[in-house]
Amino acid sequence: MTIALIVIIALVVLAALTVAATLRGRDADSATGRLERETLSRDRGTVTITETDVELPTGKEIERSAVVARREGSAVVKAQPSEITEWVAPDAEQVGASRRAFLNRSIIGSFALGLGGFGGGVLAFLWPPFITGFGATISVGKVSDIIQSIRDAGGFLYRPDGRMWITEYPAGAIEKARGVYSGPELAGMEAGVIALFQKCPHLGCRVPECLTSQWFECPCHGSKYNRVGEKRGGPAPRGMDRFAMTVSDGVLSVNTGNVIQGPAIGVNTTGQEAEGPNCIGEATH
Repeated sequence: MTIALIVIIALVVLAALTVAATLRGRDADSATGRLERETLSRDRGTVTITETDVELPTGKEIERSAVVARREGSAVVKAQPSEITEWVAPDAEQVGASRRAFLNRSIIGSFALGLGGFGGGVLAFLWPPFITGFGATISVGKVSDIIQSIRDAGGFLYRPDGRMWITEYPAGAIEKARGVYSGPELAGMEAGVIALFQKCPHLGCRVPECLTSQWFECPCHGSKYNRVGEKRGGPAPRGMDRFAMTVSDGVLSVNTGNVIQGPAIGVNTTGQEAEGPNCIGEATH
């Protein structure tokens, strides 16, 4: 208890000393204070000023005089009348773009850039692609030359650039073909040829030719097709798919980007049977 009491007394004394020092240093009655005798004695100018010669105003007196001056209006400096000049708008080139104009132009520019990119993408999507080979229209050549090439190759002409087989279509089967096939197919068949997609409609295997049977025979599951791609056996759901064809001035063009679904099961416009041994055995289910 004694130590605590001593600490409390010490804190009280310290607080009292702090308050006394603060009050002493504060200018409560004057703005500038009074000159000390030593300071006055050092002023050795032409005029000797002592403490009794001049009574300096106190700080409160200065504040009161300032308030009175403001109330009476003597402290307000009145502006001198001047001529009114007409306002002229500044030159836009000298001032430059304002913040709002800059933001508006930036937003409009962003929208224009976005719309331009979108429009370019749409045009690129709608514009026909510049492709060659498979997926494009391939000019195969003159029909007469193609038929000769087919006969020289043993009845089957393969074009790897279009992933297609080209075979000869007999003229005697045209009438029956007109009741089964579409115009883009008949365009080449009436000229004497047909273009077949190399893939088997069953599971997509590449179908090779069989020179002994003169059929197409799939090695994957044994599906068989006659020389014009009509199904003759196996698990395939239809005949071989074919491409749209056009003939202009005796030149055959094949659109490998337009695949036409093969004929249904049972279609046999040519009546061709196997002309020799099959290359692939009978399919098993």
